[in-house]
Amino acid sequence: MPHHSTMSRIHLELARTPEFPEGSARHGYDLVAPLTPEGHVDTEAWSSNREACTITRFWDDSPEEHGHLLHVRGGWCFDYGDGDEDDDEMLFKLDRHVFSPGAYVTITERDRKQYPFRVMTVTPMVSRD
Repeated sequence: MPHHSTMSRIHLELARTPEFPEGSARHGYDLVAPLTPEGHVDTEAWSSNREACTITRFWDDSPEEHGHLLHVRGGWCFDYGDGDEDDDEMLFKLDRHVFSPGAYVTITERDRKQYPFRVMTVTPMVSRD
């Protein structure tokens, strides 16, 4: 019996760090990905729908950047599609993460440091057939 996943919009914001003791709503990601009913990224649904799995990075006053969620040898990453892997951001143990409001995700930023991000909202996207 096929499991059912839902394309969802996931809003992540920077959680508490030494630089931002209160976290920051001006630093984060909007991610579109298929989630299982338990809130895990659905790898099978991702592989048949890669183009729809997008990422928007907002970082203070920098211009927004747009890319895709990719599954690579080391796990999951955000890829900005310019062929330059240096700006790809790895997601730590993403397949074990549950995307639900209040949960945390660790992302390795471009400076190769790991930062915590908090799941603020998860909004199912209704498909209009």
